[in-house]
Amino acid sequence: MREISFKIDKSYDEKKIRDYLRDFGVSTSLLQQLKNTENGVTVNGEFKKTIDILHTDDILTIRIENRGKMTRPAKMDIDVVYEDEDIIVFNKPPHLPVHESHTHIGDTLSNFAAYHLGENGAFRAVYRLDNDTSGLVLVGKNKLASSKLARNIKKDYYAVVSGIIEGNGTVDKPIARCGDSIIKREVNENGESAVTHYEAVSHKDGTSFIKLNLETGRTHQIRVHMSHLGYPLLGDTLYGGNTDKISRQALHCKDIYFTHPVTGEEMHLSCDFPKDIKELI
Repeated sequence: MREISFKIDKSYDEKKIRDYLRDFGVSTSLLQQLKNTENGVTVNGEFKKTIDILHTDDILTIRIENRGKMTRPAKMDIDVVYEDEDIIVFNKPPHLPVHESHTHIGDTLSNFAAYHLGENGAFRAVYRLDNDTSGLVLVGKNKLASSKLARNIKKDYYAVVSGIIEGNGTVDKPIARCGDSIIKREVNENGESAVTHYEAVSHKDGTSFIKLNLETGRTHQIRVHMSHLGYPLLGDTLYGGNTDKISRQALHCKDIYFTHPVTGEEMHLSCDFPKDIKELI
């Protein structure tokens, strides 16, 4: 159980508890959960309803259930980059799915999270990385954290692509499913809006090492957009990438920036490149 306390300032004097909590980012569903939790909402140690009134210098406390549906635990060698009471950040290696599927059971990041967090935890990944994409995955350890984090996260991706890219640019092209495929995507005017920013970092042996940022989060967005420009990611067989030097798409989520969902602290977390990408650059 996660307990979070707030000292009420004069701007919320004579206002309802639910108004304060909504302004803090508590969703309607979480408000309902708090109502159904024993002593889910207290003021100065006394149980209160969310329609009750607050006063300056009150101590408002909410109790959020951490426990949720978890997969079967599995011990793995995965780095935990950061962890506190509300969030955890994993450095996901390549060739590892984030969630279980009919083809991957017991061998995903969610299984390691179940092992690491234990029976009182819950795996609420704020975003996914493709199976073969490596890097940081941010997870909320309770419902409040995961819902607030989903709103605004900046991620710095790095990729190695075929061809020489100079300077920087933006790809603003919609993305849709490719024909009847449930996996492959393509640039298609009837697709969903997708915007990718890229910047050249260095060059080597006819390839470019580039930094990328996304305004949208479409499936395979970076891979589709760079292939559309004629610069497929090395190792990305689905979109025309060369596999001579790497056996998976050369894509890594190295840095993430976000506001902590409870403390309000501005966070920047980073991880190193895996060995296969280091060898390329």
